[in-house]
Amino acid sequence: MQQENPGRADKRAVAAATVTVVLWASAFVSIRSAGAEYGPGALALGRLLSGTVVLGVLWLVRREGLPPRAAWPGIAAAGVLWFGAYMVALNWGEQLVDAGTAALVVNIGPILIALLGGWLLKEGVSSRLVVGMAVSFAGAAVVGLSMSGEGRASVGGVLLCLVAAVTYAAGVVSQKPALRHASALQFTTFACAVGALACLPFSGQLVSQAADAPASATLNMVYLGVFPTAIAFTTWGYALARTTAGKMGATTYAVPALVVGMSWLFLGEVPGLITLGGGLLCLAGVAVSRSRGRGVPPATPEPGVPDESAPGLIDAHTRD
Repeated sequence: MQQENPGRADKRAVAAATVTVVLWASAFVSIRSAGAEYGPGALALGRLLSGTVVLGVLWLVRREGLPPRAAWPGIAAAGVLWFGAYMVALNWGEQLVDAGTAALVVNIGPILIALLGGWLLKEGVSSRLVVGMAVSFAGAAVVGLSMSGEGRASVGGVLLCLVAAVTYAAGVVSQKPALRHASALQFTTFACAVGALACLPFSGQLVSQAADAPASATLNMVYLGVFPTAIAFTTWGYALARTTAGKMGATTYAVPALVVGMSWLFLGEVPGLITLGGGLLCLAGVAVSRSRGRGVPPATPEPGVPDESAPGLIDAHTRD
């Protein structure tokens, strides 16, 4: 079996990560519509059910089979924490705090990922990663504060955003070891299903609100399930299996900058110079965090992650 050049594998991982951050950024535009008609739990459940259906069809078509037993602890943990608790906490928290507070608290997540990845996964934390994340965090804070409206905040809202940041970080760190045994599609399909099961207590609310919600809000909820969840979480898993959790977490700091651009393009919200400056800081920090020093070779995939070429970004191989 011919192995793929490490540099090519790294480029494919970067491409997958790019798909993820673009789709995650687009989610903020859709949440504005759907979140006005659906409660935090109902929106999370509807999004996860839509994602599970799409992922389930892909999983059946590709005949990947069940994930190996060694992958299930990570799948269950990420499903409950990241796909379930994170989405509910974030939806709820952003209803109780202003954008600036949410940006400051939720963007602790990538920092926690780098610290937990360095400690629990023995990935280490490079100086470039630390500097890049500091620059990006400052940019995210500037974007959030510049786009704040009423400046309202509550202790409960801050705590919910903190829960979102912690569960996001814990979910990513749980995912990394599982991807040594399961493919990105296997992991995402079953973690999404676990998250949907965890959100089933909101099913009554989802049914009642869906009956009154306009079609545009429901379509936005379905979009959230298909694109920012089913596709973006799969491409995220593909990229995460081929780089460190810290670098992947730092990559998500491009999201605030993309949200500014999408809000400008699709919602007609013209950003101010301070907001644009914050977005550029986010992108600059991501560039620094993902850069390599002189003489450092491209990252190679982890043991057990296949290097051979395969069509598309969804890894169809089962690892054992």
